[in-house]
Amino acid sequence: MSIYHKFVHEDFDENGVLRNIDISWNSDFNFAYDVVDAVAEEEPGKTALVWRNTEGEEHFFTFEDIRRESVRLARVLMKAGIGKGDRVMVALKRHYEYWFTVVALCRIGAVIIPVTHMLTASDFAYRIDAAHPAAMIVTPQSGVCETVIEALEGRKRPILWTVQQDREGWRNLTSEMAQEDGSPFERIPTRSEDPMLLYFTSGTTGYPKGVIHDFTYPLSHIVTALYWHQVEDGGLHFTVAETGWAKASWGKIYGQWLAGCAVMAFDFDNFDPKQLASIINQYKVTSFCAPPTVYRYLVRKGVPDMPSLKSAATAGEYLSPDIFHKFQERTGLVLHEGYGQTETSLLAANYKGMKAVDGSMGRPSPLYELRLLRSDGSQAAVGEIGEIVVVPRNGRKPLGIFSSYLDNAELYRHAWRGGVYHTGDAAWQDENGYLWFHSRFDDIIKTGGFRVGPYEIENILVHHPAVFECAVIGVQDPLRGQAIKALVVLESSHSPSKELEKEIKDYCNSRLAEYKWIRILEFVDELPKTYSGKVRKATLRQESGK
Repeated sequence: MSIYHKFVHEDFDENGVLRNIDISWNSDFNFAYDVVDAVAEEEPGKTALVWRNTEGEEHFFTFEDIRRESVRLARVLMKAGIGKGDRVMVALKRHYEYWFTVVALCRIGAVIIPVTHMLTASDFAYRIDAAHPAAMIVTPQSGVCETVIEALEGRKRPILWTVQQDREGWRNLTSEMAQEDGSPFERIPTRSEDPMLLYFTSGTTGYPKGVIHDFTYPLSHIVTALYWHQVEDGGLHFTVAETGWAKASWGKIYGQWLAGCAVMAFDFDNFDPKQLASIINQYKVTSFCAPPTVYRYLVRKGVPDMPSLKSAATAGEYLSPDIFHKFQERTGLVLHEGYGQTETSLLAANYKGMKAVDGSMGRPSPLYELRLLRSDGSQAAVGEIGEIVVVPRNGRKPLGIFSSYLDNAELYRHAWRGGVYHTGDAAWQDENGYLWFHSRFDDIIKTGGFRVGPYEIENILVHHPAVFECAVIGVQDPLRGQAIKALVVLESSHSPSKELEKEIKDYCNSRLAEYKWIRILEFVDELPKTYSGKVRKATLRQESGK
């Protein structure tokens, strides 16, 4: 029986769909001891991680392996003076050392700060200045060591570790771990409300915010893994995300291991859809999660047979219906969309046993009470757009919702104004309870006295056969206040022309109310994106002179 059963009580409806879930934990719950070590004791040979890189190197790690290596790493950290409450910034790409590090830091009560290896020196400097890490553990690849040294110029230097290789000015964590004992040591006391994890948001509308989660956060991803990803005890789950982003916590460790499912890690730099499919087939991956961009490329290149796959999920951006249906036609699998934020766990999804409706975020998670509120704080009617908010139950912070913003209590209070957590996302709910994303409130376009969400226009734009990617923004207009502008990346088989510009505008505008018409259309080679793949609307608005 999977270890998650120790923490939950589930209630299902007559169709086997999860209706309610109660999750409980001890005041000292710690994922390292209460999950990893507990599974290692009961089933030491159970597979936890299957790792492969593009050079063909592979490793299979059991829960006992993870326990032993994380203990060794913890001893290295403690000998260097890293302890409870200290912050450690980690940029390890998809290296297997990431999993050792996550568990080791949890084991000693330190706070992990995962960041992507793609950060520039100024990006690292901003995060270092904000978080003041006591140590950094980074990949020796992709020039990251050199970038970090550049970022630290003129700053107090934390303890610096890299892995596998020697680098001047850096300690070799792999070598130091090899000198340590992997046998268990006495449990280090932590409290469930202590800070465990600090993520920086993707910064689509401003500087990235530091989001802090406590030690209970892993438990919130039981729902993510079991009922959205639909992982199996003894199965193998593959989430494509790089470890610097919150989706790694959603799909590469916590919920999956709680459910008894191993994690597939493919350590790559350049995305190749055929290569991903070959990994799925070679290792017999049973469940898969990736952003719509991955499915778009898979469909575009021709989806290969993937007979081991039993479920597929997606989130993070708009998934066009044609991709949804083509993937289903080719694989027989329905794509299950989901929704959440860095500040939260999974808030809504098309869950196991539900009819997955393409284009919908699904229904609210049984973990949360979600409401849609009008600007005056009243509840929106069915079909009416409102802001998604999370309402606490029993007067306490909901499981999986962040504990604070880094050094910004005022922003945290603003997010929780009126006693509810404001997501800043606009959506509407249909009569069957499904949620439909409308826009970020930051992105809403005010044109001619109307408020227009760019998402609904983008939904139509991507259906045109010449459009590969698109983004819609508002730009200054003396007549309307703002005019609606579309930026379009074309499919490789099409070239920009005045005729194509008119054709795409006519295609969209004939399907939109007049106040939503695209007034300006610009062809671009690519859209500016965050490291996690989200379009930087703020950058587009700035470049367009807003």
